[in-house]
Amino acid sequence: MRSNPVKEKLARGETAFGTMVFEFANPGTATVLAGAGAEYVIYDMEHSGISEEEIKRQIAYCRGQDIVPLVRPPDKSYATTARLLDIGTMGLVYQMVESREEAETIVSWARYPPRGVRGAMFGGAHDDYSGGNVSAKMASAEARTMVIALIETVKGVEAVDNILAVRGIDAAYVGHYDLSLTMGIPGEFDHPDFDAAIGKIVAACRKHNKPAGCLAPNVEWGRAWMARGFRMVAYSIDIALLGGALQAGIAGLKAED
Repeated sequence: MRSNPVKEKLARGETAFGTMVFEFANPGTATVLAGAGAEYVIYDMEHSGISEEEIKRQIAYCRGQDIVPLVRPPDKSYATTARLLDIGTMGLVYQMVESREEAETIVSWARYPPRGVRGAMFGGAHDDYSGGNVSAKMASAEARTMVIALIETVKGVEAVDNILAVRGIDAAYVGHYDLSLTMGIPGEFDHPDFDAAIGKIVAACRKHNKPAGCLAPNVEWGRAWMARGFRMVAYSIDIALLGGALQAGIAGLKAED
């Protein structure tokens, strides 16, 4: 089975860069993103309406590209997790994780018995439709699969140390907008309470030697958060990248000399 170079890179203490896709999932997306230097892509299913069938196609397009396909699922359930893993997803970014117990549950969905409850399906998309030793495939699948907890609520911040203590949780990703909403300070990312929450998340990641991840809407934001210790950085989303570049270009064309 193919490995997950992003998981390996983060384990070495290095930084990995990617982006998120909400709308523009087409046959050329993976190639364009990889060519631009993205090491991973998070396909969003929570807010976008992207289907499992489309995710399966996108993962197929990622084959042969130097890019790791991750997915934010539409819900937190075993059934969804199992299907997304079996079609080849290399990692899942679970929304609003708020307790150790919840973290243990989602990890169990991504692990085969006796460490978890993932059902057996071999010779399919996730193992490239190949034969081979089942025990070796199970070990490879668990080694490459990333289970990432989105910390995006007050409860999640309060429990972040316990969440990251769970073996099998590979990273904590900050959902900055939802976090600000649950704190009662929507969009106030310079608020001291928000700043303190981010500090608590980073401290927990350092304590447990696990990477902190974030979505950086611009370079300045990304570099500032990297300076705080974030090592899994998604630069913007497809909608903003296209819209921002087009807006800037048209404004430039309209500008008077």
